Amino acid sequence: MQCSIARRGCSLSGAYRGIHSRQSSALCRKWVVVTVGSRSAGISGGGRRTSVVIRRAEGRDAARLTRLVRGSAAYEGRYAAMVDGYRVGPDYIEAHRVFVAVGDVRGDSGEGGRVLGFYSLVVEPPELDLMFVADQAQGYGIGRRLVDHMRDEARRAGIDSVRVVSHPPAEGFYRSMGARPSGTVPANPPAVMWDRPELRFVVGSGGER
Repeated sequence: MQCSIARRGCSLSGAYRGIHSRQSSALCRKWVVVTVGSRSAGISGGGRRTSVVIRRAEGRDAARLTRLVRGSAAYEGRYAAMVDGYRVGPDYIEAHRVFVAVGDVRGDSGEGGRVLGFYSLVVEPPELDLMFVADQAQGYGIGRRLVDHMRDEARRAGIDSVRVVSHPPAEGFYRSMGARPSGTVPANPPAVMWDRPELRFVVGSGGER
């Protein structure tokens, strides 16, 4: 996930949240096409420009999203236990508003293009539960685009503010995106061994962009 510390970071806000059993209702399947420089995700060469699509995740994306989470360099070292064995399953994707940023190329990443990042918005109570940007896509605006998309999605759902329990190295990124500090979530051993900053995005009509 995008972060202001070094080149990477990520948010695993509700990493041990139980999967909600409710079904998503009338979820918007909006596709957003953005253009980025070819070097931004390493998915094109020769100075060409390529499109990145932010689309609603599907069950078939589960394995790729799981690999992105488990392979994130932001969770190496002392943070590794938090994603060890973590799984983004089809049931999770169905229950929440999960959106994925993909490149317009095919390759060993599988059908539909390379996964550059994704986020998960839980509606009740409103929380940015997951947000990751692939290591190779760090530093090129994918995280910002995902946050902007999340804000729009929250507004469509009638949400005024969205809670974020941030991975500590990612706090600076969220602040730079306009999230406001709202507290600290204490460590919860053995699952989480460190305190985590709590922030909030105000996404209503008076919220920052």
